[in-house]
Amino acid sequence: MISEHLWFPYAQMQTMPPPLRVKSANGVMLKLENGQELIDSISSWWCAIHGYNHPEINAALTEQMQKFSHVMLGGLTHEPAENLAKELVRLTGLGHVFFADSGSVGVEVAMKMAVQFWKNQGVKDKHKFACLLKGYHGDTTGAMSLGDPEEGMHHLFKGYLPEQFFIEPSLQKMENLFKEHSAEIAAFACEPLLQGAGGFNFYPAEFLSGARELCDKYNVLLIADEVATGFGRTGTMFACEQAGVIPDIMVLGKGLTAGYLGLSATLATDKVYNSFLGNAYEKAFMHGPTFMGNALACSVALASIKIFERENYLQKIARINEILKEEFLGFEASGVKETRVFGACGVIETETEEVHKGIQEFAVARGVWLRPFLRVVYTMPPYIISEKELRKVCGVMKEFFKKFLH
Repeated sequence: MISEHLWFPYAQMQTMPPPLRVKSANGVMLKLENGQELIDSISSWWCAIHGYNHPEINAALTEQMQKFSHVMLGGLTHEPAENLAKELVRLTGLGHVFFADSGSVGVEVAMKMAVQFWKNQGVKDKHKFACLLKGYHGDTTGAMSLGDPEEGMHHLFKGYLPEQFFIEPSLQKMENLFKEHSAEIAAFACEPLLQGAGGFNFYPAEFLSGARELCDKYNVLLIADEVATGFGRTGTMFACEQAGVIPDIMVLGKGLTAGYLGLSATLATDKVYNSFLGNAYEKAFMHGPTFMGNALACSVALASIKIFERENYLQKIARINEILKEEFLGFEASGVKETRVFGACGVIETETEEVHKGIQEFAVARGVWLRPFLRVVYTMPPYIISEKELRKVCGVMKEFFKKFLH
């Protein structure tokens, strides 16, 4: 039964089937109220990187809660926010951290930061953005405008959203765009190497490194949206590392707090940060989320990073990648267009959305939680998943296409 009061995301409320009711969760398993257990193969939209109910993260949350849960960062500060900022600077190589409460808002912060960077230098016309087709950057207004205007999830809002420039991942097309429009482009924003909710599209590191050079050449900032790709999902701590690129601005979210609490971090280089310094108040960055730097969320993030590094998660991710390649690459079935793997992400793309209709119910009946979208059935599992559990996930995905398609 569906609650008459709760409005669910990306769902037609009149026709959606009743959602599964979760009673508890532990490790990679979701336990439903009916007693059934499901392997969460998508990490609760890619954020629960340590699985659920991790004792060390629970302890960090409880310890901070007994001190205080939240204080405003306006005129006040605290150790969890300061220590997390220090850790993120160490991990990314960028110098300054601005916290917000979700990845989408973190992208909004990055956009405002880029526009005001130029205005602080007396350049008033650079307020548009260059983006990649098939991208996705969140559901708030500015972030939506960076997503694909024709095929993305937000095409319905065309006409309401600011219009940006879009290109394929082609350096020639990028340079052509910059030659004509760099005077109005504040920044190029992209999901580095792996585009998530736009369809799990991959592109080569050579494009990203070349984009860095073109941005420098034409005075355009580079924004790396690592909300989905950060914290190991592509095989390195951050996807930018694989291209040897340090962006001007980087956005982190999702895995930052391991699925416990909402938090994002927008990081900037010294060059960007220093442009906001001066005697005039108007040069200060004009943004301030109420819950920025929430002490509980920052404490959770610090515990998550500690676990990630201490237990060598990059090695775990490398093994996940090997298994996904073994299971998916070369897999063929009626209606399957392509399979692809990148880091801890495995994808089966179908010819049409109709091809995978019913796979969610099929998987649930076999103990696996999937949530396909567009023409994509995928897994982005928690990094603690066992080989047996991961092969079960892959096996269920393949079984559907082998036995139930004609």
